[in-house]
Amino acid sequence: MTFRVVLEHDPETGDYSAVCPELPGCASAGETEEEARENIREAIELYLEPGDLELPENAKLVEVTVG
Repeated sequence: MTFRVVLEHDPETGDYSAVCPELPGCASAGETEEEARENIREAIELYLEPGDLELPENAKLVEVTVG
């Protein structure tokens, strides 16, 4: 799966920020562009990792594949 990532360089600190627009709140940073890219890749993986769910007794959990 491929996601778009916006990389921005901060001239004041020299660091790079990385934001994935398709995943709200998914952002990271790094001291170099390469580090920022690696960090956002990890952030995206963590963002997409399934978490534990508490379901009501009458609820049914199913999986759907896209792409």
